[in-house]
Parts: sequence; structure tokens; C-alpha cells
Amino acid sequence: MSKRAKVEFGWFIPTNGDGRYIGVKAEREPSQQYFVEVAQAAEEAGYEFALIPAGGDCWDGWIVGSWVASATKKLKPLIAMRPGLISPVLAARMASTLDRMSGGRALINVVTGHYPADLKATGDPLHGSHDERYERTKEFLEVVKGVWQQPADEGQGFNFAGKHYEVEGGVSKPAPLQVPHPQLYFGGSSVAGKRVAAETADVYLMWTEPLDWIKGQIAEMETYLAELKEKKGIERELRYGIRAQVVVRESEEEAWAAAWNILSKVDPELLQVKEKQHTKTDATNQKRQMDLFSGSKDQNYVIGPNLWSGLSAIRGGGAVTFVGTPEQVSDRLIEFIDAGVTSFILSGYPHLEEAKISGELLLPLVKRKLAAKAVTI
Repeated sequence: MSKRAKVEFGWFIPTNGDGRYIGVKAEREPSQQYFVEVAQAAEEAGYEFALIPAGGDCWDGWIVGSWVASATKKLKPLIAMRPGLISPVLAARMASTLDRMSGGRALINVVTGHYPADLKATGDPLHGSHDERYERTKEFLEVVKGVWQQPADEGQGFNFAGKHYEVEGGVSKPAPLQVPHPQLYFGGSSVAGKRVAAETADVYLMWTEPLDWIKGQIAEMETYLAELKEKKGIERELRYGIRAQVVVRESEEEAWAAAWNILSKVDPELLQVKEKQHTKTDATNQKRQMDLFSGSKDQNYVIGPNLWSGLSAIRGGGAVTFVGTPEQVSDRLIEFIDAGVTSFILSGYPHLEEAKISGELLLPLVKRKLAAKAVTI
């Protein structure tokens, strides 16, 4: 782990409702007031940014992200650009505008895939073409970066002709405040996704898996970076991030009881239906999550020290959970940091209370341990 590495922690805005349980109707309906409460609690807790989800049952991320940015001082909204559902020049302008209006706080989450049914419902013509969606994403980001970096006052504009996009005289007014542009976070566990991420992303995001699996994914990404340098002469570096749930309590018994309580209202029939639904996706990362879930049934879904897969069948992606005391969970996070992970997107149920609990019990301890290791945070 480099002594100069920057470690960051993000939280999550639950834009489809919130509560103590999953698999049942949300106890707290989504609202602008509640989003602000969660965002302000996360900021107060010490989280630097907040992921705004992009699923079909969620409120629009651009509007929610703008709203919470206006109600916070430092918190950075991480908002999804979805190639195929929006034009790249328009997406670039939206991001630049948010970046300017928030004082340079915009972060961009590049979301290429989802469940095919969701993609079809939103009108994506490539809903059934996994690898071609990543091919389109690469072109999309070439255009986005192109108009971001094209001086808008020279009257030239950015030109591009590809398989999926053709742009003539494209500009982004205003230009982004951040230089060279807002950071691009990128998820995708398939070979096609990883190759595009190696060439375009700033932060490669993974759903949390056992430490050895994460080390393997990082090593694989490094081979694609080396390949990029060898074949195209392009030298790039990536940061690595993981998405996880967290349940931290003063005692281990209390933490595990709180974790299992999240599932305590689930109808067993719904559990089976959801598990079958998740197996139908063409997303490699979701398949990996379900392999962990299915393979750990006999171990009460424990997949590693203080690492639990119990929420995966109901929640889907990003469901693996760190469970334990502040000392235990902070040690686990440090292990992932030592493996090369420098960006953590955490959340818990309900998100308002868990932001406060993790901000009090976990983040200060992690920061003290990192300070002792001379790691920048």
C-alpha cells in the first residue's frame, strides 16, 4: 500500500425507500426531505461522497444528486451516466453544470448494464447484447471526455464518428470545474467491462467479495493496464473501490443480531423468487454475488471473517455486508486497503441511523489506524 494513497469513504442515498428490513414494503417512503437528512447525516459522520442509485424503481439520480448537493457543504454526489439512455454530449453538459453549481463536487458513476428487463423497459436497444453495450460505453466516454476537454470558446467543437455515435461540433457549456474533469467510477466484472474500464475509468468499482477474490480482480485489471500500455502506448493508473453494506455494533453478538434482523420480515417464497430473478441477469458481477450466496448456505452465508452474504438474494448487487465490532470491521477494511482498495461505498439499514452509527463507531477508528500506517485519508 503506497504511503501516498488517498482512501475515501462514501455512503448511499436510498431513493426507493428505506427502513429496518428488506424484502417488505419500505417503512420510510422516499422524499426530498429524507434524502437530505441522510446526506447531511453522512456528511456529519465523515463520509466524503454519496452514491445515488440508478435502478428503475429509484428516483432520478441527477435531480436527487443536485438536491442533496444544494443541502450539503462538502458531500459529493456520485451520479450515474447510463450509455444508451442518454446522449453523451447532453450527459457531459449535465455533469459539467452540476460540477459548476456544486463547487466542483460532481462524481460520475458509469453504469453500462443492469437486468435485461430493466434495460428493455427504459428503451435500451442493446438490452440483450452484453459486450456490445460495453463497446458503446467506450465510444460514449470518448465523446464525454472529448467535449469536456475541448475549449468551448474556440468555436471548433469536438468531432467523433463511431459505430454508435456521430458528433460534429460537440461542446460542453459550461466546462467542468474539476480539471481535467469529474472522476469517473466504473463497474463491470466481465472481460469486456474490465477492458473498457482499464482504458477509461478513474476508479474501478467492485461489489464486495472475499479478500482473495478482490485481489484476483485487481491483479486482472493490472494485466489489462499493462496490455493497454504494450499495445497502444497508453499508460494509465486506476484506483480500486468496493461497494458493501455495514453493520457495526459494540459487541459481535449485537452486530450479528442486527444483521439477521434486516431479513427477519422476508417471506420465504419471496426469497426463492428473488434468488431465481438474480440468476437470470447477464451481469458477471451479479452472478459472482449469487455464487457466493449459494455456496455459503451451510455456513449461514458467512463468506469470510466478518463478511456476510445473507442479503444477496433479496437485495441483489452490493449486498455483501461487513458485520462485527468496530475493531473487527476496521481491521477488515484495513485488509482491503492493504490489498489496493482505496474507495469504499458503504450503507446500512436504515441509512439515516446507520450513517450515524458507523460515523461514530467505525470511521474514526479506521482513520486512526490508517494514520498509524501513514496512509493519506
